[in-house]
This record gives sequence, C-alpha cells and structure tokens, in this order.
Amino acid sequence: MKIAFFDAKPYDKPSFDKYGEMNGIVFKYFETKLTEDTVGLAEGFDGVCVFVNDTVNAAVIDRLCEMNVRVVALRCAGFNNVDMKYAFGRIHVLRVPAYSPYAVAEHALALLLTSVRRIHKAFIRTRDYNFSLAGMTGFDLHGKTVGVIGTGRIGRVFIDICRGFGMRVLAYDKFPAADLDNGDTIRYVSLDELFRDSDIISLHCPLTEETYHIIDEVSLEKCKRGVVLLNTSRGALVDAEALLTAIKSRKVGAACLDVYEEESEFFFEDYSGHILDDDTLARLISMPNVIVTSHQAFLTEEALANIAATTVDNLLSFFANGQCPNELCYRCSGAEDCKTGKCF
Repeated sequence: MKIAFFDAKPYDKPSFDKYGEMNGIVFKYFETKLTEDTVGLAEGFDGVCVFVNDTVNAAVIDRLCEMNVRVVALRCAGFNNVDMKYAFGRIHVLRVPAYSPYAVAEHALALLLTSVRRIHKAFIRTRDYNFSLAGMTGFDLHGKTVGVIGTGRIGRVFIDICRGFGMRVLAYDKFPAADLDNGDTIRYVSLDELFRDSDIISLHCPLTEETYHIIDEVSLEKCKRGVVLLNTSRGALVDAEALLTAIKSRKVGAACLDVYEEESEFFFEDYSGHILDDDTLARLISMPNVIVTSHQAFLTEEALANIAATTVDNLLSFFANGQCPNELCYRCSGAEDCKTGKCF
C-alpha cells in the first residue's frame, strides 16, 4: 500500500515510519501542502494522508478520483478543510477522532498559567538580569469561574484539570454529557450565562456552521470585563478582528491562542526573516496580553504515536474490509462518523 503524505514535518516521520513498516504501508513524504496545484503528486498512490491546513475541496477531490486515489486519511480529528458534501459518493474520508486529549487540555492550561502569572515576561526579563517584579502581578485560578464550550474528550480533561485548581466550571455543549453536571462545581448553562459569568473562557468544540465565530463582537460584549479567552480548537471559532477590538478596548483582559482563523498561510512555517503580511495576526502577537502558539497543542510524543497508529489502523481496515469505523460520512449525520460503513 502506497500513501502520499502531504505537509510532512520532521516530527511526523518517526511514528509513521514505525507503524507503516510494521504493517506494509509505504509513506512518501511531501513537504508541500495538498492543494489544487500539488494534487498531481498523488498520482500512482492508493491514498493521501493530510493534516489540518491541507485543502480537500471539490477540485482536489475530482483530481484524486481521476487518479484512482481511493481514500483521504486525515491525521487529525477536525475535518473542516474537507468538502464532505462533495466527497460523498466519490472518495472515502477517514479521520483520527481522538489521540491524546491530555496533550491539548494540558497545553490550554499551560497557556493560561503562562498568561495570568506573566511567566513569558519573567523569562525574558531574567535573561536580561532584570529581576524587577513591577507589572508582574497575576491572579489565583483557585475560586475563579471557567466557562468551557465543548465537553468532549478534550473539554472534559480540561475540566478535570481546572477542578484540580479549585475552579468552578460552567459548561456548554449542544449534546451535554449525562454524568458531568453535578449541580454545584460543574454546571451546564446557556451560552449567554457562560459568557456573563465566566472569568475565563476556553474553547474545545469542533468548527461547524453553528460554531463559526461563536466568539464574535456580540458574544464578547456579553462577557465580563477583563475576561481571559483560550482557543486550542479551531481558529475560525473566534472572529479575530472582533477579538482584537475587544482587547484594545480592555474588554478582553488576555487571549491565549494556539489556532488562528487564517493560520494556513503561516503556521508550521518559519517566517522569522520576513514581514508578516497578515496585519491582524501581527497586531495580536504584538499585544502584551496575547500569547500565540502555532497549533502545537497536539504536539507530544504520546499524541504523535497515537495519531500514527490510528491512521495506519484506519488504512488497514479500509483496504482490507472496504470500510472503517473512523470513516466520515456526510449522509449519515451531517458529516459525522459513518454509522454503517456501507454508504457507497
């Protein structure tokens, strides 16, 4: 089995080589992203393996089908970069629904602690032998209220961590978990109540038509003055221009972003010797109360191993049986996991 692996990075290869060699799968690594211009590289391959910033639109799908590429293997949970409606009946799409929820949840908490305790500023100061504490006052997380939007695997791990800090949790999910709300320290509430009462808001939901810009000018206006916003999910959950305006007006006290709405042009690449063309991103990074990491929340040894193992299992299952439990299907339930495995 031969798989064209797009947007390959050095940290991807060890795990995929290991699990590929164990199972007779040859991965050909391409540093370029999958786009309409690069899709021709998949000629002669059985499938393509793609990541969050690869493009799987109608034109790419048509070209893959022309080349008899049978499967798109996402090495991630999100699939908003795939035109699922157009893919239906044409090409099979597999994903990794979960890898290490701890990796993402722990990164979110690391960003939060770094921000509220000014650790990033202290690191820079002490390297210059500046040991002043002026402007370094933070606040306790204990006793604060955190609003968690999305209570899937990652959201629930994040909630467990927050409870360990003695925080009160307000949760929102379109599909509430039956055993999460204890009526006291963890409660499901409406979005309006979550915005109104949370000191900190953390996003752990997928990007859909309903969640697109769930944080916008209107929702930010409902928040407490000085609210801290965390986003380790998908960039387009947050209207970046609205966030920038809210930071400038002091409505948002701090923002910790591992994802950005227009990140595909910049994240995972080195632009240190260039002028950043995205004015909004440049202005966000320049803010003293904003921390940006480049979509690295998933990047742990455990998560990389889980991603590779699940991706290989998905491919083996599909090519052996014609179906896979982690197949995405537009017809079954609006581009959620296929319930039958026999849709086409």
